[in-house]
Amino acid sequence: MLTRFEVTNFKSFKENFVFDFTNTSDYQFNPECIKNGIVNKGMIYGANGSGKSNLGFAIFDIVSRLTDKDCEKSFYKHYLNAFGKNKLAEFKYVFSFEKDIVEYSYGKYNIEIFAYEELKINNETVISLDRRVTKKAIVTLKGAEKLNTDVGDSDISIVNYVKKNTILKKSFKNNKLFNRFIKYIEGMLFFRALDTNTYLGFEKGSSRIDVDIIEHGNVENFEAFLNTAGVECNLTVVDRNGEPDLAFSFDGNTINFFEIASTGTRSLSLFYFWLQRLKENNQVSFVFIDEFDAFYHHELSEFIIKELKEIDAQVVLTTHNTSIMSNDLLRPDCYFLMNKEEIKPLNKCTEKELRFAHNIEKIYRADGFHV
Repeated sequence: MLTRFEVTNFKSFKENFVFDFTNTSDYQFNPECIKNGIVNKGMIYGANGSGKSNLGFAIFDIVSRLTDKDCEKSFYKHYLNAFGKNKLAEFKYVFSFEKDIVEYSYGKYNIEIFAYEELKINNETVISLDRRVTKKAIVTLKGAEKLNTDVGDSDISIVNYVKKNTILKKSFKNNKLFNRFIKYIEGMLFFRALDTNTYLGFEKGSSRIDVDIIEHGNVENFEAFLNTAGVECNLTVVDRNGEPDLAFSFDGNTINFFEIASTGTRSLSLFYFWLQRLKENNQVSFVFIDEFDAFYHHELSEFIIKELKEIDAQVVLTTHNTSIMSNDLLRPDCYFLMNKEEIKPLNKCTEKELRFAHNIEKIYRADGFHV
């Protein structure tokens, strides 16, 4: 799991910005939101322009060069902070795999080009390369002894280079942890709650949502999902110019699903599309959904949160919807407030001792929490 993330000089983050997933308390309710002392389900609030989306882009910068997954380059225009004098954006990730810690830090000039990288496993440096001083990398993983490490004049990530060009001996603990780290990164998923399938990580290519639902035989399941979510409908598949087409059925009459679906229903269909991936073989490790309920009624937002609480992946949501700031859904150490300088859980934003019975939305609206 991701336990700590730091970023400096990237987009809106001029100074070092720290997101600590271990700043938890001993609340006895909603225990599924915490796993091994780490926030497993979290929600971020912040004013417009506070950097919530940029935080997601920052966390998912790691996907752009360590995997072959899709990365929307338009998200990474204006890479460096406009006020910063440093020519590097710097990132640090700390992952916990049971009792073992993997740390990955690097600096980049832009989305493509690294200045340095360092990977540590339990405080031992196993891969490092600082292109500012040398072209030769250090790699201590067993099985990489014959690897050509003189790669400093290339743009490739040295970690990705090791992943692609070595067969690491599986019997060694550091090699196992390296592979777990890579698998976690490859399972990361970012998407926006919009009616277009825009995302970062996890998969290559793109799919039309309706075609995917039909091809996976999920039409009846999708219809049941929509009805459970409060969208009363009957769905069917019709032939449109030789191609199967998802449609609403009205006593024999049919209309293309996306021609008349509301914005909220379109957004819900995108969530369903990804929910199926989240449930498939536990392949997704970390999910960041930006403005997850931008088009939802508050009851639908609650429904989505409850669905996400059932999956194994670590989940972070951003929202402006205070009606779902409730101890019935999450807990004070899983709701976060952020501005451009820092992010803190609700229970660290007040001197009041928060309990289950407290109406945390009411406290928030009364300006009772301060980052």
